[in-house]
Amino acid sequence: MGLQAESLVIPHPYWPRELEIQHYVPNDRSMWHILSFLFSVSAALLVLTWLAAGWQGWSGVPMTPWRRLAVSWFAVCSFIHLVIEGWFSLYHTDIPGDQSFLSQLWKEYGKGDSRYVISDNFTVCVETITAWVWGPLSIWTVLAFLQRQPHRYMLQLVVSLGQLYGDILYFYTEYREGFTHSQIWDPLYFWFYFVFMNALWIIIPFALLLDAWGHLCAAQKVLDAVKTKSH
Repeated sequence: MGLQAESLVIPHPYWPRELEIQHYVPNDRSMWHILSFLFSVSAALLVLTWLAAGWQGWSGVPMTPWRRLAVSWFAVCSFIHLVIEGWFSLYHTDIPGDQSFLSQLWKEYGKGDSRYVISDNFTVCVETITAWVWGPLSIWTVLAFLQRQPHRYMLQLVVSLGQLYGDILYFYTEYREGFTHSQIWDPLYFWFYFVFMNALWIIIPFALLLDAWGHLCAAQKVLDAVKTKSH
């Protein structure tokens, strides 16, 4: 009986190898097909937002190349947070056995972090917050900069801080578990999927956090100076 049950277990590419994944069905799409979709859509959003941010009709004031790039980053974030991470938030229990495109994307990414195919409690919580809080706020941040809304740097600070905090927890929780959910040191699954693709949400939000801090401090100095003169 035990041997019969054992023969029904479908081999999977995730770590640790003894991990039991209920109803797992292997992807029928190639890694290159999945990655090309992710990077082509992200690149298209980056270019379109870059062009939109360069149009002076929004506010009549041109943006610097750095600011246009920052706005484009938030546009890409809105797509990844709302569409990709939103899918995980809604369907994380179905992903191992589902063959829809976004489920296959998550099964591919799970080779670098198997927490995404076992509905890990922390991962579900942090991705749900990321999808439904930082996703909409990323869109608002894009619009705020295009229209030069006065709260644009506050939005940049809040979203960047949230992304940075969530990503630090993401790395730290896996570190405390001994990096057991990935093939450690593997150049593709560990270094590219797990480390590089997530490190972007530490490096870039940290730079944007400092940028927002500088602008908000400068604005407060001007306000303080005006109040001092008025007295």
